[in-house]
Amino acid sequence: MMKIACAHLWVHDQEVALKFWTDKVGMEVREDVSFPEEMGSFRWLTVGPPGQDDVSIVLMAVPGEPVMDADTRKQVQDLTAKGFAGTVFLTTDDVQAKYEELTARGVDYNEPPNQMPYGIDSGFRDPSGNSVRLTQLNP
Repeated sequence: MMKIACAHLWVHDQEVALKFWTDKVGMEVREDVSFPEEMGSFRWLTVGPPGQDDVSIVLMAVPGEPVMDADTRKQVQDLTAKGFAGTVFLTTDDVQAKYEELTARGVDYNEPPNQMPYGIDSGFRDPSGNSVRLTQLNP
């Protein structure tokens, strides 16, 4: 059997991303490991929702040389800032309550809860620009 373990988001600053995803969104740190000797300043940083231990989000710093040349790095950073480098889809049983909770913690929604054919949908972006959808699906 094959299972999804994690997905990644490009982030401009791992510390800023970590604070956002833990303090504001309510995720927990899963892994935070640096490999300075073997891989320069590479840091493997993952977060995930409490109670769902088998899935995590990798908060991946946009790398430079030798992984990405300067032009590619800039393109990735620009696409991320515009919200087009990836989207995280989250679900909840009560979008309105979660919207109020996260707004109180400082999450700035670009799309408040809205009734859609599939349920109640909302959206916000992380500090790097990544799109996040929070949805309460119809039964």
